[in-house]
Amino acid sequence: MKKYILSIALLAATIAGAKAQATLGIKGGINFSKINTDNVSESTVTGYQAGLFARVGNAWYLQPEVYLGSRGGKFNGSSNGNTTSANGKVTFTTLNVPVLLGRKLASFGSINVRAMAGPIYSYNLSENNNIKNAAADFGDYKNSTLGFQAGGGVDIGNITADLRYEGGLTKINEKYGQRANLWALSIGFKIL
Repeated sequence: MKKYILSIALLAATIAGAKAQATLGIKGGINFSKINTDNVSESTVTGYQAGLFARVGNAWYLQPEVYLGSRGGKFNGSSNGNTTSANGKVTFTTLNVPVLLGRKLASFGSINVRAMAGPIYSYNLSENNNIKNAAADFGDYKNSTLGFQAGGGVDIGNITADLRYEGGLTKINEKYGQRANLWALSIGFKIL
């Protein structure tokens, strides 16, 4: 599945790049992620992201990316009278492939203000799970998920900054209704 999404993104970027302005860059940043879970209180975990992005187009643009990141969540206790309980934290190292459609909203000389949204595919490369006092299947997480990202950004010359929200479209654990979501802040540099 991830090979197909990456192939489609690269093909679209190549076709559009033949007719439009194209940019390639590196990016990195931090995120604050949480795994929403039915009947258990959860809190955020701080993570990172680092990788590459391409931007094809001008006023409207396509922005495929590929980056490594970390995400996860903390769990504490159980809800009123529910038998589900969990204490601890889980973190994942992920390979992420978002394909965003964006629009330049305003330009002030070399400063551009943008908005973007689109799907993201995430694959868990590794998992660090130290959750205690939970049912045996509480930590049965899927290796891949689909989600969406939406946010805004600013370009100042070759420097780019984005703030995005990411929500899970698929559950990483069906039985407990677990979905990952996060806020990410990244800084990038356009190489080409």
